[in-house]
Amino acid sequence: MPTPDPKHTDFIHSEEFLAELQRRQFRLSVLCAASFLTALLALPALNFFFPGLMATRVGGFPFNWLLLGVLFFPLVWVISWIFIQRSIALENQEAETARRHAANEARR
Repeated sequence: MPTPDPKHTDFIHSEEFLAELQRRQFRLSVLCAASFLTALLALPALNFFFPGLMATRVGGFPFNWLLLGVLFFPLVWVISWIFIQRSIALENQEAETARRHAANEARR
């Protein structure tokens, strides 16, 4: 016979704490994915709507090649760096919230 789930009285293991942490991480992931998809879909859109501009030669290469071959890769790195920095900040924020809550509980 399965045992019932134990009731957690500590804040760190509460559904409220974990749901908030997951919600913030999900929002960050969606924003980074949306940024990547926007950049990814912008190149074909620019080629379609501005073919003259995209065919302009820059340093011997067509501008669209410059965007795709040179600038797209650093953009992905920037999006990744922002994701990592914000993710670490979210984790630190949640850890601080847990520490404050534990300190408040210890005072009671």
